[in-house]
Amino acid sequence: MGKFETIDTDGKTVRLYAAGDFATGSRGVGVFHPWWGLNDDVIAYCDRLAGAGFSVVAPDMFDGQVATTIEGAEALAKGADEEQINVIALSAADRLAERLGPSATLAAVGFSFGAHWAMWTPTQRDSVVASVLYYGTTGDGLTEASVPVLGHFAEEDPYETAEWVAEFEATLKSAGRDVMIHRYPGTGHWFAEPSKDAYVAEASDLAFNRTVEFLRQ
Repeated sequence: MGKFETIDTDGKTVRLYAAGDFATGSRGVGVFHPWWGLNDDVIAYCDRLAGAGFSVVAPDMFDGQVATTIEGAEALAKGADEEQINVIALSAADRLAERLGPSATLAAVGFSFGAHWAMWTPTQRDSVVASVLYYGTTGDGLTEASVPVLGHFAEEDPYETAEWVAEFEATLKSAGRDVMIHRYPGTGHWFAEPSKDAYVAEASDLAFNRTVEFLRQ
């Protein structure tokens, strides 16, 4: 449904997956991939959002590298240049805003590793008016933006424990943020990614439908 494009970020060419009709004034969504990289799961998710009526871009934050093992993904995440990814994230948001026109409103969706940028981007761009997180949190920018937050979290998750998620939610609420957190029984980290053993179709579909409803609001 979509296609790959490129954007220039401080002299570096970066891949960007784009899906949707990009009609002027339509709703735009930036999707930030998990530590696996911009893989087929993320691409399929972008296509699904496009099918729901959104214009979607997903920047490749790992320069084309994709991991299939936890060890490989850990290496990609640890080797990532955060400052460079910041530039990539903002360049993707700017490309989306440029294509949709000055009246467009954007949202940011982040999976795990990408959740940080889903929370951070609205602090840098006023056009980004909502954040959606899949089993990922961040300690940065919680009080710097005022946009609403929707979070999808697993019941059993060593990467994002119930205590950490509760603290994250409490911090957002104490800062006056509009936040809605959902926990999905019988799930673990990566429950919304079809290629992973942890995938739970029912929970993934429910999270997706809740995301679409949230973004349309």
